[in-house]
Amino acid sequence: MPYIQIQEGVKVFVEDINPGSEQTVLFIHGWPVNHRMFEYQFNQLPCWGIRCISMDIRGFGQSDKPWDGYGYNTLADDIRCVIDALGLENITLLGFSVGGAISARYMARHLGYGVSKLALVSSATPLFTRRPDYPFALPVAEVNKLISQTYTDRPKMLSDFGDQFFAGSLSCEFKNWFNGLGLEASGHATASLAVSLRDEDSRQDVRQISVPTAIFHGIHDQIVPFPNARETQRRIRDSSLIPFEFSGHGLVIDERDKFNNYLAQFVGMP
Repeated sequence: MPYIQIQEGVKVFVEDINPGSEQTVLFIHGWPVNHRMFEYQFNQLPCWGIRCISMDIRGFGQSDKPWDGYGYNTLADDIRCVIDALGLENITLLGFSVGGAISARYMARHLGYGVSKLALVSSATPLFTRRPDYPFALPVAEVNKLISQTYTDRPKMLSDFGDQFFAGSLSCEFKNWFNGLGLEASGHATASLAVSLRDEDSRQDVRQISVPTAIFHGIHDQIVPFPNARETQRRIRDSSLIPFEFSGHGLVIDERDKFNNYLAQFVGMP
């Protein structure tokens, strides 16, 4: 079932690796790429008996690219459609960056249906942009610049954004591959989801999370600065924060082995 219908005329692409395993992780990717950003998790976790399910957010990757539906409520509803279609129960929901914020909205809006554990990775919670009462995040002007560049020179925007994504030294070939993931998205969807990142507020969402939650965050994150991880932990009772000392935003690559091991321990290997 590579495609799941989430509303009339709109389907999302889903990849299901190692079905039948006792432990399942549903991966929600970040902006502006797609589910293939988790390639180096999908290479390893199934070897440890973990089922890995990933979806391309509408507008990204191989999913349909409708004109609207890029607010957190709709994207959380899309997750519910996937969970229902696959009959998932007792899963770990993993959200990276904006995927973390969407996952938090899912937990609040759908009362955590089907989810027994939550992993927030470089999560854009509780806010992605600064507010008068929240000084930790990016200035609104920086996100407005990303939106403007998306509509004027998206390849350059993706290249510049990619330069901020990782703390480690990466090959030119890897950078080209990673930037190419962003080009698979709709330009309008890329800009529209950036608007949601800028404007949405997850502070009430994270307070409603009651399942065991692990927060994975890079110390050197330039996109979602590390203080956001502390604020997220403060708002989710009984959550744990795992800092990554040598990582930027892209800790799934910067410290791949550490992340894979910690995630497997959190999920609980069969």
